[in-house]
Amino acid sequence: MGGMTGKSVLITGASRGIGAAAARAFVAAGARVAMVARDMDRLADLAGELGPDALAIPCDVARYREMEAAVEATVTAFGGLDVLVANAGVIAPIAPFGATDPESWLRTQEINLGGMYHGLRAAWPVMAAAGSGRFVCLSSGAASRPLEGWSAYCASKAGAQMLMRAADLEGRAKGIRAVGLSPGTVDTDMQGDIRASGIGAISRMARSEHVSPDLVARALVALAGPSGDAFLGQEVSLRDAGVRAALGIGA
Repeated sequence: MGGMTGKSVLITGASRGIGAAAARAFVAAGARVAMVARDMDRLADLAGELGPDALAIPCDVARYREMEAAVEATVTAFGGLDVLVANAGVIAPIAPFGATDPESWLRTQEINLGGMYHGLRAAWPVMAAAGSGRFVCLSSGAASRPLEGWSAYCASKAGAQMLMRAADLEGRAKGIRAVGLSPGTVDTDMQGDIRASGIGAISRMARSEHVSPDLVARALVALAGPSGDAFLGQEVSLRDAGVRAALGIGA
C-alpha cells in the first residue's frame, strides 16, 4: 500500500485497536505518523516497532491545550500536518438511560466529541496556512440509529458526524476537507466492554461477525488520499461493498 509518501499524519487514540492499525497502515503507505494517546507505554512500544517515521505523543484529547501541544509537536517534527485522523473514543457508560452516571455520560462527550473538536481546532490554523488538509473521523452507525444502553455513545457520535460536515463546509475555501468513516462493529477491546455489558443485540454478536481493525485502517488510508475525494463531506459505511470497491480495499 502506498500513496501517502511525504505526508504528515496525526492519529488520536493510536495506542491500540483501530488507531494502532491505522498507524501501521499509514507508515506502510509512506507517511510520517504522530500517534496520540494517554497510554505512553503502548505508544512507545508501537513507535519502536514502526521506526523513525513514527512519533509518540502522550495526550488526553479531552484537554485542548494537550491536543494543541500535540499538533505543535507534529509540525515541529515533520514540518507540517496533512491529515488528522480523529479516532479516540470510549463506549462507557453502557447502561439503561435512567441508570447512567452523569459524570461518566458527560466524560464520553468530552472524549468522543470534545476530543475530535480539540484536534480539528488545533490543526485548523496549520492546515489553513498551508492551504490544504484532510480531516478523517471515525463515526458509527450509532450516529444515526439509537441503540439500547448506548445513549452516551450515540449522542457523541451524532455530534461528531455533524462536526465533520460543518468542518467540510467551512473548510472548503481554505483547502481543508473532511470525511467520516462508519466501520461497523470492529474486533477491538471496545467489543469486550460491549460483550461484558450484556445489553443489546451487539453484545451477543460472535467475534467472527466483526470486521478487523486492519480493514478499517486500509479504509482510513484510502479516504485520506485521492480515493477519498468522491466522499468528502459525507459519512461512508465500510459495510457498503460499493464503498470498499471505490476505495480499492476489497472485502
